[in-house]
Amino acid sequence: MAIKSINVGIMSREEFMQRTISIAKGEYKPEKDEPKIWFESLQSFAQVLSDDNRFLLRVIEEKNPKSLRELGTLTGRNKSNLSRTLHTMASYGIIDLVKHHAREVMPMVKANHFNLEVCV
Repeated sequence: MAIKSINVGIMSREEFMQRTISIAKGEYKPEKDEPKIWFESLQSFAQVLSDDNRFLLRVIEEKNPKSLRELGTLTGRNKSNLSRTLHTMASYGIIDLVKHHAREVMPMVKANHFNLEVCV
């Protein structure tokens, strides 16, 4: 399994909003190696990367399922729950959901190694 590393950070919603405004105004330019993905709390980070979800990432990488139905069969997870989890992971840039055939969506792992930065 090749390491696909991504920088993530923990920052309060207020700090994130202020940072976004500063970037938009040109007052702050993010460094190249700064996190691109931010979580509001360690709890939200832990929920998205729970043991079950990390297992899901491993299955996607190792088995390359061609659909959510196939992934559900491989993991024993219900398709609607799986879909919700995968869409959350996609919103954080951890996976891609690629249209495959007419109505099938194929999950692809974008990140399997996470470098965590916590702002206090």
